[in-house]
Amino acid sequence: MPTAPRKVPVTILTGFLGAGKTTLLNRILSERHGERIAVIENEFGAAGVDNDLLLNGGAEQIVEMNNGCICCTVRGDLVRILGELRQRREANPGAFDRIIIETTGLADPAPVAQTFFIDDDIAAYYTLDAIVTVVDALYAPTQLDDFHEAQEQVAFADRLLLSKSDLVSADALGRLRRRLLRINPRASIRSVDFGVTPIEDLLDIAGFSLDSILEIEPGFLGDDDHVHDDAVQSFAFTTLVPFDADRLQDFFRAAVASHAKDLMRYKGIVAFPGLDHRVVFQGVHMVMGSDIGRAWEPGFEPESKLVFIGRNLPKQAWLEQLAHCLVPRGVPPLARALPVESIT
Repeated sequence: MPTAPRKVPVTILTGFLGAGKTTLLNRILSERHGERIAVIENEFGAAGVDNDLLLNGGAEQIVEMNNGCICCTVRGDLVRILGELRQRREANPGAFDRIIIETTGLADPAPVAQTFFIDDDIAAYYTLDAIVTVVDALYAPTQLDDFHEAQEQVAFADRLLLSKSDLVSADALGRLRRRLLRINPRASIRSVDFGVTPIEDLLDIAGFSLDSILEIEPGFLGDDDHVHDDAVQSFAFTTLVPFDADRLQDFFRAAVASHAKDLMRYKGIVAFPGLDHRVVFQGVHMVMGSDIGRAWEPGFEPESKLVFIGRNLPKQAWLEQLAHCLVPRGVPPLARALPVESIT
């Protein structure tokens, strides 16, 4: 008697802003596991940069979902994209073996998980394998106090991965672990160092249990309302003119010194004169780093993108200051500032 075809497993990778989701995803994509992976990237903001942060060629398919949060405003797009991916795979069975959905840092994972149970076509073809949540050991205590989304990301997790554990004391780490266990006693808690964690802890773990979720949230299958904190906003700066490295460094020093508490997340891809590679900037509050990214494609005019997410940020002043960080060419710098938007 023929058996039913195996459903395509889906992993939801979540975690608050700057916790290290993309770093972990790069770890998965670089592992020699023989899996063909389709990635659905959800970013909130006027310009998406996470696709540039992913390893070149590490995924069979990369689908971006920008300008909204996957758990609310673009959730219908998720259903559409999953349907399109199914069509691609049915036309070419070797297209991919599994899907990883990386949510924006402000996503509530519950409505995303709902999609795999309340939409009949999606439920018939896909199976939700697990929700993996990355927790920033340095900033999680404050995030859990201030943001309902951070609590939901922990509560719905099947795996909790602690990043940046080396930046906190053993006592602080112990307190955080105990707090996470009170929120979600069923999820295992493990440390992850720059995305390095055993692949078997991430894929094919069959961790998601609908019964367990219904115990902690009985209305899971019916309640899909979700409202974000309107005080959290995002804006972006893009330009085709390269940055002056010293001026840009001075800008970031001043921005972090004056607004570290409210500067929840900042990231970007930057072009510097004479450098044939992207430079990747990423930061959370006062912790910031940069690294050399992929080479610019031949014939492609390098475009810098910087995205800022936070509360009460001086948008117009920063846009003007960033314009002054560009390499002078004897003419006004060509720059385009994209508008601020509320997280909704």
